[in-house]
Amino acid sequence: MAVEKTAVPMREQPAAQRRSNFDEVPYGYNEAEALREASRCLQCKKKPCVEGCPVRIDIPAFIRAIRDREYDRALRIIKEADALPCVTGRVCPQEDQCQKVCVVGKMGEPVSIGRLERFVADRELAERRTVGMKVPEKAPPTGKRVAVVGSGPAGLTCAADLVRLGHVVTVFEGYHAFGGVLLYGIPEFRLPKAIVQAEIDYLHALGVEFSANVLVGRAITVGELLSVEGYHAVFLGTGAGLPNFMGIPGENLNGVYSANEYLTRVNLMKAYRFPEYDTPVKRGRNVAVIGGGNVAMDAARTAVRLGAQNVYLIYRRSEAEMPARIEEVHHAREEGVIFKTLTNPIRYLGDERGFVQKAECLRMQLGEPDASGRRAPVPVPGSEFTLDVDQVIVAVGTTPNPIIARTTPGLATKRKGEVVADDSGRTSIPGVFAGGDIVTGSATVVTAMGMGRTAARAIHEYLTAA
Repeated sequence: MAVEKTAVPMREQPAAQRRSNFDEVPYGYNEAEALREASRCLQCKKKPCVEGCPVRIDIPAFIRAIRDREYDRALRIIKEADALPCVTGRVCPQEDQCQKVCVVGKMGEPVSIGRLERFVADRELAERRTVGMKVPEKAPPTGKRVAVVGSGPAGLTCAADLVRLGHVVTVFEGYHAFGGVLLYGIPEFRLPKAIVQAEIDYLHALGVEFSANVLVGRAITVGELLSVEGYHAVFLGTGAGLPNFMGIPGENLNGVYSANEYLTRVNLMKAYRFPEYDTPVKRGRNVAVIGGGNVAMDAARTAVRLGAQNVYLIYRRSEAEMPARIEEVHHAREEGVIFKTLTNPIRYLGDERGFVQKAECLRMQLGEPDASGRRAPVPVPGSEFTLDVDQVIVAVGTTPNPIIARTTPGLATKRKGEVVADDSGRTSIPGVFAGGDIVTGSATVVTAMGMGRTAARAIHEYLTAA
């Protein structure tokens, strides 16, 4: 059977239009487009795409259901492994996971698995308005209670799996709203917050309980959840929300933000709609974003939408080494972001009032590979130059907030604060499990979800063996 070598493209907002709004960029497949793309799947018996998926969705099965126009069945198959398909269909790096090993990709472009997942999930979301929420059956109650700390992708996935297994689950969140990095870290134009809320609503319907404005480690400790509140197990999924800085002169100048603060102000606190919402954010004219990952792309594309005349993406390696998704790099370039690769800032200069005015940078060249496997950047002597900037956004990684470790005696952690956990999520304290960025450091949404699923299975075994 002949297979189309080219994937069905996804329609999206034109770059000139989307530069001035926060509306979602890709429009998603319509039914005809989804059916055409689904027809490209070879239905491989060995299913390499499933092995490439961190949550192990039966990808050929759900695509076959799409081909048969059995969309409810397709969604059931997806939700057996993935409680947040509207999210993962948008932000999961499929090109480095399931699609990377797609057999069709050896003949041309791989099957657009993420776009098909989004099609199925969005179709169900639209149907909720007329037929209501479809909730799968749950196992009989076990009488066991689990506290999930953090409402990001790891915590939500763990909670969804545990409640379906019959346990009572409460998700504790330090913020006033639920979703974790899905809410505060990823911009509206890439992941609409109504989509995140719809996934939270689904978990509510499943029976997950939610408790906002509870900062575990301050309002209550992990030990108290177990000993005082009567939870039988605790899952730590608080992510990695402590921003890293480079430690160079001038990082304390006004106008220098961490990407965490900048994106949290814009995404969670709706600063892009100030003064309709109370939280402001500086709208720079000449903005430097430091880093080459998805967070850096999000910050740069946000600065464009906030009216910046020039947005410089400063990255110390070449574009080939950038960890950001190819799609995000493509969109950023279309929207006018200026790429300054093989470049590294060495200090920031300010005016007499303490506001940043310039970024002094050094050109780099690539040397031998380092521990990450990428070629290490090496300074080019005498290559210093300056950029006129009135805002700097630093996106060079994050580490876990130390509040959990500091208030949980006996919890083993690594040098940068990551919680030590085995492959099943078990920590050094019996009954306490962990997964996601609090264990790995900053990683992807779907990696965190995979760890949440694994930990849920381990917690279930722990509770049912007790």
